[in-house]
Amino acid sequence: MKKLLKFCVFIIGICLFLYINNYWIVTTNQTYKSEEIPDEFDGFRITQVSDLHDAMFGEDQQKLVGKIRSTNPDVIFITGDVIDSNRYDLNQSLTAVRQFVEIADVYYVIGNHEVATNEVEKIYEAMTEIGVHILPNHATHIERNGERLYIVGIEDPLNGLETQDMLDTSMEDIPKDSLILLLAHRPEQFDSYVMYGIDFVFSGHAHGGQFRIPGLGGLVAPGQGFFPKYTAGLYENEHTTMNVSRGLGNSTVPFRLFNLPELVVVELQAK
Repeated sequence: MKKLLKFCVFIIGICLFLYINNYWIVTTNQTYKSEEIPDEFDGFRITQVSDLHDAMFGEDQQKLVGKIRSTNPDVIFITGDVIDSNRYDLNQSLTAVRQFVEIADVYYVIGNHEVATNEVEKIYEAMTEIGVHILPNHATHIERNGERLYIVGIEDPLNGLETQDMLDTSMEDIPKDSLILLLAHRPEQFDSYVMYGIDFVFSGHAHGGQFRIPGLGGLVAPGQGFFPKYTAGLYENEHTTMNVSRGLGNSTVPFRLFNLPELVVVELQAK
């Protein structure tokens, strides 16, 4: 009887551990300071959502939406893989996004899973209909009292285009010496972002390395293999800073360990 009780407690403990690791959303706060940040955007708050993969956080995504609302964002950036190509349900995947647009302006780029569905145009159309700003190799800007913040988005290279070509297309009309924020799904393209002198990159895709080894980091990431270089947090090289979100959902591997689902808030601070 005692052995059975211990076994039951063990099983309950494992289930609780897996639930926490996969559904307990944490918020990571980052600060980006730069002399190029216009004074009008000092204190500007960006909440990044990445790799939802059709995961559900509470009824009608209320847990996720509440977390995002509590971050008090000026804008929300979605950096790909809102849907999962293995269990594609666009209407369900948009449940959260429909509520995001009620909180702040939302900007979106696709990830590899959107491309894999072969329904990118349908996804773009649905996003546009609910009020999302899509960035298919495109740049836009936010203006405050004559000062501008440029936002660039590139698609996932699974679409057959080279990252450099997409950056060429999206950045051709941006004035020199402008502050550029880039939404790009793949962190392993960091060298290209550095080469183009991007100021700050919002990326995802790596799922935090899926299984994080305490003290060592992520175990494996798509496009990077085992013990990947870019899995979570800030990376800097020359003029460029990149934040890699651990993301929210899972895809091929159904569980994450020591790797809580993550929202990232980046606050801009003018030097």
